[in-house]
Amino acid sequence: PAESRPAAAATASPSAGPSGSAIRLDRPLPKPELTLTDDRGRPYDLVERTAGKPVLMYFGYTHCPDVCPTTMADIANAVKGLPEAERRKLQVIFVTTDPARDTPKRLHAWLAAFDSRFIGLSGDFAAIQKAARGLGIAVEKPEKTAGGDYEVTHGAQVLAFSPSDDKVHLIYTSGTTTKQYAADLPKLIGGTV
Repeated sequence: PAESRPAAAATASPSAGPSGSAIRLDRPLPKPELTLTDDRGRPYDLVERTAGKPVLMYFGYTHCPDVCPTTMADIANAVKGLPEAERRKLQVIFVTTDPARDTPKRLHAWLAAFDSRFIGLSGDFAAIQKAARGLGIAVEKPEKTAGGDYEVTHGAQVLAFSPSDDKVHLIYTSGTTTKQYAADLPKLIGGTV
């Protein structure tokens, strides 16, 4: 049924984003009302703190063995190539899908390995899941498997919010390269994506 489709999938255009690696949304999605705890232990109201700023947002977890660290490294490498003035404008936000293990302290240490300016958010899983699903990102509650492992299921898309209207205009798919992010970041920061 249509109600179960992710919002982003329902509004995605077949046309690619500027670099060819992103999906451009026909109907941009607003930032979700979401207040969590940042990686320094302070309350963080997503809408309030990022209003009018270019934002890249990713839902993942620090114990992820592959996709999450690779994605964050690609973003970090692209950001490092920007002039300092542009770097200061961009907000990169990592929202954990494993809040039981990803404490603010753990998020802070993990993100510092990529870029000390990146912001980590943790808090109530239900609020995180609701926000992610409202943006078309699948997030399931972490669970232990029969073998004793820990499974965290989440989408691997990076959301690009424009500073011009605080909405998601581009969704980057898993496998987007540093070069592709680097090609788009100046346009995102300038509000022209």
